Amino acid sequence: MAEFSEEYFHDGYGKLLSLREIVGAMLGFIKEVPDRHYRIIIGTDSQPGAETDFVSAVVIHRERNGGRYWWRRFRSPNFKVLRERIYHEAALSLKVAQELLEILKGETHANFELEIHLDVGFVGETRTMIQEVVGMVRGSGFAVRTKPESFGATKVADRHV
Repeated sequence: MAEFSEEYFHDGYGKLLSLREIVGAMLGFIKEVPDRHYRIIIGTDSQPGAETDFVSAVVIHRERNGGRYWWRRFRSPNFKVLRERIYHEAALSLKVAQELLEILKGETHANFELEIHLDVGFVGETRTMIQEVVGMVRGSGFAVRTKPESFGATKVADRHV
């Protein structure tokens, strides 16, 4: 069933796109107003149930001027424990970030920063693991944001879980 494919992302119109097609759309968005600053944000959220739903979002944000996003869903029966889900969310975001950077190699005209947004914060159950999971992302070479600044995970991806 295409809706739950790991290979394709949904856009706001229900169209399925590959990560390579998303990169093309992001570069087109940047070329519309090339002198602005852009952030590429990747975040994942999850919801346990009979199966655990994971949703990863890729966001291109034009500072002070909107943005676009794409999302994909992955389901797994194996993630009931919060700690395991949070680590898997981070791992899924890192995987997307690495794939995205591989496609973006050689695109020197694009002015952007890449951030991983995590669904963890200093309030709530995830506060005990925040340093570990943030360290995992930073250790992989990426900038990281946590709640309340991690809207890529807590707002965008969460919208589709």
